Amino acid sequence: MSDSIKRVVLAYSGGLDTSVILKWLQVNYNCEVVTFTADLGQGEELEPARRKAEMAGVKPENIFIDDLREEFVKDYVFPMMRANALYEGLYLLGTSIARPLIAKRQIEIAKMVNADAVSHGATGKGNDQVRFEIGYYALNPDIKVIAPWREWDLTSRTALIEFAEKHQIPVPKDKRGESPFSTDANLLHTSSEGKVLEDPWEEVPDYVFSRTNNPEDGPDVPEYITVDFEHGDAVAINGVGLSPATLLAKLNDYGRLHGIGRLDLVENRFVGMKSRGMYETPGGTILGIAHRGIEQLTLDRGAAHLKDELMPRYAELIYNGFWFAPEREMLQAAIDHSQDKVTGTVRLKLYKGSATVVGRKSPYSLYSEKVVTFEDDAGAYDQRDAAGFIKLNALRLRLLGRRDG
Repeated sequence: MSDSIKRVVLAYSGGLDTSVILKWLQVNYNCEVVTFTADLGQGEELEPARRKAEMAGVKPENIFIDDLREEFVKDYVFPMMRANALYEGLYLLGTSIARPLIAKRQIEIAKMVNADAVSHGATGKGNDQVRFEIGYYALNPDIKVIAPWREWDLTSRTALIEFAEKHQIPVPKDKRGESPFSTDANLLHTSSEGKVLEDPWEEVPDYVFSRTNNPEDGPDVPEYITVDFEHGDAVAINGVGLSPATLLAKLNDYGRLHGIGRLDLVENRFVGMKSRGMYETPGGTILGIAHRGIEQLTLDRGAAHLKDELMPRYAELIYNGFWFAPEREMLQAAIDHSQDKVTGTVRLKLYKGSATVVGRKSPYSLYSEKVVTFEDDAGAYDQRDAAGFIKLNALRLRLLGRRDG
């Protein structure tokens, strides 16, 4: 191993894999390890990570546990929601959007503690290795990156457990067998992949779902809520102002109760393979539908349609790990400009797995009942104008018809 690495910052959850990585770095690189644990609203107690790091010999001053929930929603989730971003038309990018923030904070800590390298627990088959490392290099082009899953010979659960036992790393009973599936969670979503989910023909078992009730068991009476927006960002629920993270958490509660936001997806990973995952994004699903609802009133057709053309490219950049790339920032500037008048209130009906827009209003509405009405419009629209409009748009087709008919 490299003698030039004296200190490394590890993205550390305190779970079996990163606990093994922590010790493996100490043993194989003979270096000091600094741990960083991000609270992104995953709903887990994080103090055990501190205790495990201390047990592994990490100095207290080298253990970082940061509450990033508000920054996560305000600076990452909300900008993405302004774009209505969906990867491959369906996926709300819950895992993808968290990685650049983790990478950013790791690099900041590395600078603070004068570390030579950063490390993560992503495998060599997945997207997260790409997202983390592109983020690292964008923020510090000269940083060294250690990806243990691409280096070590611990290629099975049995080998990991044997290494853990050899080095007195506690192994919970539920980790001794083959894990039925793996999960990733934050305030926006929970994803589940692997094992029982690997056959795309088999329905996802009920026990996999952790963030949403079964829609069939949801309340038999619909629930109505309102979401207020200012410049494209949600700011209140039912008229009560909330911080970004608190608002998303509240929408998660509504989504859990009504079974909203489940997605069974076979997606194309950036590294080239297809994978099947189950995603639960309760609050994010409601928020995305509500945002579309307020844009219906406030965005001009040209701007709205251009946004829809840009969105797949924007979503792909996030999925592939290019949050800090100039092209994502350019697209974000255009998207943010479009949101200047995206202000108003959306009313939604929540019922057995669905969130439906049933009302919307805005002081900047472009909708004119006077123009669109089937009743007497008092001269607001001269229907005779449509004849010339149609003839001009049909001109090229008429010329083609005369030539080829």
